[in-house]
Amino acid sequence: MKAKKPSDTFTMMTEIVLPNDTNTLGNLMGGRLLHLMDICSAISAHRCCNRVVVTASVNNVSFAHPIKLGDIITLEGKVSRTFTSSMEVFIDVFVEDHRTGEKKHCNNAIYTFVAVDQIGNPIAVPEIIPETEDEKERYEGALRRRQLSLILAGKMKPSDATELKKLFA
Repeated sequence: MKAKKPSDTFTMMTEIVLPNDTNTLGNLMGGRLLHLMDICSAISAHRCCNRVVVTASVNNVSFAHPIKLGDIITLEGKVSRTFTSSMEVFIDVFVEDHRTGEKKHCNNAIYTFVAVDQIGNPIAVPEIIPETEDEKERYEGALRRRQLSLILAGKMKPSDATELKKLFA
């Protein structure tokens, strides 16, 4: 299986926030944003392995700034690291004010996907080779994030989390 670069998995989606997507304050509903981030990250995961992928977890979501009715949002997804059958995908969300054109980073999330075969069993995915400093930083942190998620899910003992231990040694 040929290794891939994170840039091989890059996905960009652009949407406009319409009235049906907002709450009573005129802000994009969080659930709608989660839906869009899930789609964007699923495409990135698929581009990594060219197989069917399923969402395994939403590991982190940050709603830093509200997104208003009429704003244009751009979601950017990229696989940061792969493991045996799973892939960590970072999603960054940028908002563009429809009146001024000003763009700013407003939200991000980390999703985990698993590649599966035709009957739903996990299958191997290609390795990711980071190139840029940002990609290398996300790649290195992915193992710690994975160990923390496994501990919280009861699938790993804290004493086995070697990468997390290094933070406190």
